[in-house]
Amino acid sequence: MVPRAEFRSYYGRQILKSPVWKDDIAYYFFLGGLSAGSALLAAGGDLTDRPALRRSGRLGGLVALIGGTYYLIADLGRPERFHHMLRVAKPTSPMSMGTWVLSAYGGALGAAAVAEVVPARWRRLATLTRSTARPAGLAAAVLAPAVASYTAVLLSHTAVPFWNTAKDELPFVFVGSAAASGGGLGMILAPRDQAGPARRMAVLGAVAELAAEQRMEGRLGLVGGVVHEEKPKKFLTAAKVLTAGGAVGAALFARRSRTAAVLSGAALLAGSLCTRLGVLHAGIASTKDPKYVVGPQREELAQQEQLAQRERLSAPGR
Repeated sequence: MVPRAEFRSYYGRQILKSPVWKDDIAYYFFLGGLSAGSALLAAGGDLTDRPALRRSGRLGGLVALIGGTYYLIADLGRPERFHHMLRVAKPTSPMSMGTWVLSAYGGALGAAAVAEVVPARWRRLATLTRSTARPAGLAAAVLAPAVASYTAVLLSHTAVPFWNTAKDELPFVFVGSAAASGGGLGMILAPRDQAGPARRMAVLGAVAELAAEQRMEGRLGLVGGVVHEEKPKKFLTAAKVLTAGGAVGAALFARRSRTAAVLSGAALLAGSLCTRLGVLHAGIASTKDPKYVVGPQREELAQQEQLAQRERLSAPGR
């Protein structure tokens, strides 16, 4: 009997070329999500009359966005490549739409953040910026979910086995992680008496992220094995521990202790970063082993053959 074939390689080569992305792109994903979560929190602080929470969300979100843009441009190699992506708007391209959404979001968040730093003695400019700050902040909050999730959609539209197979859960992982990190930053920067919404958003975001990850890892089948490879496992395990610990601290201790609030917020931020690094390296690892490339295709073909056979057997006249 001929032994069952094992997936090894294609003439000693990888079947898929690995993404050239380095950790810079994971930093961009993390900072973009952090900015989006902070912008949402800032809008909530503005509407509920929590000025410290509003200020920390706007300024923290803008600083995170600037940092994320730096890492994006560093990954692109030259600054003008970011500008080149704005020359066309292609609705079917997550990259094109994401670039436009990110640009609109950045403009709105920047307009809201300027009002926080203009001195009151500059009367005309202060009046102008403060009159536009709330509409701009709300516009940024409306765009924030798209900013937090479009990078996951972008990953899902590649041929990388892990990212493509996880397309149903990955946006929820990224949005939950963005909310957890935004809440964590709010807990660090805002005083405890104004940080209630930050604590609640941090806990809800962490629960959503962990639940989506659990479902994703349980549904991936053969491709799910990549999360047990050395590098993805290190980051994803750290992300779960930090996110769960930060959420517990936010729910139980951060309300009564400033130290607990800062430590919980820092854990949530670190957990969010580890999530992005884990997802990045899981995708790269899934391109290096042929079993993650060929296995899902064979499983899909087998399912299609079984379905076709059932239809033939159930057809009239059989």
